[in-house]
Amino acid sequence: MELRPETRAVHHAQPDLDGSRPISVPIYQTSGFVFDDPAVFADAMGRPDGAFVYGRLGNPTVRALEDKLADLEGGVAAVATGSGMGAINCVLLGLLSPGDHLVSQKAIYGGTAAMINELERRFGVTVTYVPEDDPDALRAAVRPETKLVYLETLANPVLQVADLPGMCAVARELGIVSVVDNTFATPMLCRPIEHGADVVVHSTTKYLSGHTDVVGGLAVFADDALHRKIWHFSVELGATADPFASWLTLRGLQTLHLRMERHCSNTRYLATRLAAHPAVTAVHWPGLPSHPSYELAGKLLPDFGGVFSFELSGGRPAGEKFMSSVRLALLAPSLGGVETLVMHPATTSHRSLSSEELARHGIGEGTIRLAVGIEHPEDLWSDIEQALS
Repeated sequence: MELRPETRAVHHAQPDLDGSRPISVPIYQTSGFVFDDPAVFADAMGRPDGAFVYGRLGNPTVRALEDKLADLEGGVAAVATGSGMGAINCVLLGLLSPGDHLVSQKAIYGGTAAMINELERRFGVTVTYVPEDDPDALRAAVRPETKLVYLETLANPVLQVADLPGMCAVARELGIVSVVDNTFATPMLCRPIEHGADVVVHSTTKYLSGHTDVVGGLAVFADDALHRKIWHFSVELGATADPFASWLTLRGLQTLHLRMERHCSNTRYLATRLAAHPAVTAVHWPGLPSHPSYELAGKLLPDFGGVFSFELSGGRPAGEKFMSSVRLALLAPSLGGVETLVMHPATTSHRSLSSEELARHGIGEGTIRLAVGIEHPEDLWSDIEQALS
């Protein structure tokens, strides 16, 4: 039977315990495993699909999470890490060498942008930035030394939508690895491997775990050889995921589809009302016809996510006043939990960027980002409306 993603997220493969199986995935809170056979012990040290030997190389609870995300994203295997940036850095550092060239879309998460800047300064990796929806610009940017194309399904924080089918097709035609950050969309809204991506990365801290109690990351691979290459690198880098954090993420995944439905519906309600408010000059959410990615988003996504940003007519002073005036929404980092969070990207998530780089990302001094939770939408709007007044 071919099960839909909502059903597959609920059910996990379980070990047979002499005629019965646990309903919940067990937590294997151990640093190592004992062997009877020295040959099996030696074999387990060198591959990701062997016997479990040491926590840095693998763990049954962590493997259950890797297998679940590989299944949901349509990949062959995955590597779980201790944070979202751990997954991104395993991929970037595992695939790029000094002198290589990287093509990235212009608007990306601030931590990723900072890492790319570091690769440029310290290791001589060159980078060219192109629009996320322009395959011709990508083709024109490619050089003989180009090794990687980096995209985000929904960009943070102005929510530009990448033309995944077009951009990944160019990368595949030219033999370049395409990497897509799918954190904002989750596999409930988009599965980039189905559109030609080679690697999908997630911050599992966000929607996948969903309850603001986990820090984790994950990379899913369309190709077994690429998975093994990054697994070996991640083992040496020490970017290991924690078993308990992995268990919490598996638990969160079981309600992901329900939460995403509420995140998206709440966001539509708030974004639509803010777009009509006199104190707001722009709302950045691809579910609105005013967004530059509106048509592309409608073709690629069934819904448009639970994060959006907006501009206040009073600029940064108005933004600071708004953030200090909300009562229900929380002034806090991150996103994807059940509660609504508000932040100022220029001084938080994208604080390491210059004014020119902020402009390239579409971030202004007065840009406010809302990560919308699952509260009642009228309660959220009442809070926002009183803060704006």
